[in-house]
Amino acid sequence: MQTRTGTTTISAATSPPLRDHLRELLRHGDLILSFARRDIRARYHQTVLGIAWAVLQPFSLMLIFTLVFSKLARVPSDGLPYPIFVYSALIFWTFFTTSIAQGTIAVVANSSLVRKIHFPRETLLLAVLMASSLDLAIASLIFGGMLLYYQVAVHWTLLWLVPLFALQVLLAFGVICITSAVHVYFRDIGHAMPLFLQLWMFATPVAYPLSLVPTNLSLLYLLNPMVPIIEGYRSAILLGQSPNLRHLQLGVLVAMLLVALGYLGFKRAERTFADVI
Repeated sequence: MQTRTGTTTISAATSPPLRDHLRELLRHGDLILSFARRDIRARYHQTVLGIAWAVLQPFSLMLIFTLVFSKLARVPSDGLPYPIFVYSALIFWTFFTTSIAQGTIAVVANSSLVRKIHFPRETLLLAVLMASSLDLAIASLIFGGMLLYYQVAVHWTLLWLVPLFALQVLLAFGVICITSAVHVYFRDIGHAMPLFLQLWMFATPVAYPLSLVPTNLSLLYLLNPMVPIIEGYRSAILLGQSPNLRHLQLGVLVAMLLVALGYLGFKRAERTFADVI
């Protein structure tokens, strides 16, 4: 936009408001589905086990964690059988880590499209989330069998899975908005991400209960937004209890902050993606 005062020209570049970005994104809903189908096909193309890989990762980790943490280290599991205690967290954690790992490299992996075609770049990130959701759905089938085997009763609190999963998707989207944009300029983050996710897992009550965290560290620990989410899943599915709302409020606050900063930063950075990538 240009305005003239006398002989002076003032130029001001204005960014489209957030609502315009969201409207454009809604118009590209079919593109998100197309990218998601492509990602799913590519993930299991020419594999012997196919979609069984979606179950193999959390299930094999469950076996290892049961041996190390339950049998050797004698880590408590809130009175629940340890295999189902840890698997109830691993399936959702695996969704989270897969989304972040694939989402971080999504823009660079689609560099040919980014350079040649104009489309909302965040569609690539949303497609990754959709593809990872299919893996979660497949892994959940095994979890359903484990609930029957261990005779865990199902309660109305399963309804909490909807807002908890929505919060987790929101959090994952906020994170990959940041990491995917940074990865365009600094490829180191792609190499560092596996280590970062491993450290994040051990800072989250996946293999151990929240009750093991010292009281003096609990507030700092709860700044990790995945803590109330994982604990909320366990409470709703295995214990028939509502999540701790006070803990969950803090998780919502952190997730919303990440999404707001991450998405706006991503939209600002995407202007130069085609030049840099």
